[in-house]
Amino acid sequence: MASGHLSIEDFFTRLSSLFQARRNSTHGSIYLTQKRLSFQSPSTASPTTASSPSPDSAPSSPPVPILVRASNGKSKERRKDKIKLSTVVQPDQLEGFFTKYAEIVKGGATALKKRDRSGRKKATKAKKKGKAGGGGTEADKK
Repeated sequence: MASGHLSIEDFFTRLSSLFQARRNSTHGSIYLTQKRLSFQSPSTASPTTASSPSPDSAPSSPPVPILVRASNGKSKERRKDKIKLSTVVQPDQLEGFFTKYAEIVKGGATALKKRDRSGRKKATKAKKKGKAGGGGTEADKK
């Protein structure tokens, strides 16, 4: 495991606390990303051929680890409060990892408050009502 990456259990613990902190605040975002972890440098990577347009479609390539990241998305002004988490998941651990990961994310997402869009709906209805009101002014009809 590379330096700076958390163990899987520690990642889950901190991700849960990140969702909990978000639940207690009035606003904010949590960004979750996953990507393949490639150890090859760009100069040693093999070129793709016409039969294999992308490295993902090559069945003969060995499975690679996955890098999973989470962040609370604080802006530049509040950069000191930014929390960044990452872990590396080996191919043989993927199924168990994503099972627990899905539980934590679903639990964190269901506890969040739904966004209030009632003002937006009223504005849309008023806009439609104004357009359907008869086709314009008296000057337009002449």
